[in-house]
Amino acid sequence: MAGNPFTDPDWARELAGTVERVVGTVRDKTTDNIVLVARALVFGLFAAIVGLFALVLFLVALTRGLQSLLELAVEWPRAVYLSYLILGGILCVLGGLMMSKRRASDA
Repeated sequence: MAGNPFTDPDWARELAGTVERVVGTVRDKTTDNIVLVARALVFGLFAAIVGLFALVLFLVALTRGLQSLLELAVEWPRAVYLSYLILGGILCVLGGLMMSKRRASDA
């Protein structure tokens, strides 16, 4: 009688294979995806923080370089104000361009 586990000598091996197959399928469909999403979140957040830090450092260096360049033509206090005005104007224009392109046209 093959259906009776007490008389089938291979029932333990078959049951272990079935359990292993089911657990492997569940792991493949759940745990692996969760680990992939968690890694994407962690590395994405890290990249965003490093990118923001690099952007701030770039803007500070750009401001300081612009001040040094303007100091060749005007005195230092005026160069500082002019550098803020020039860089602020550029950033406002870029922000305005980005705001105008934030939505697709309805046409």
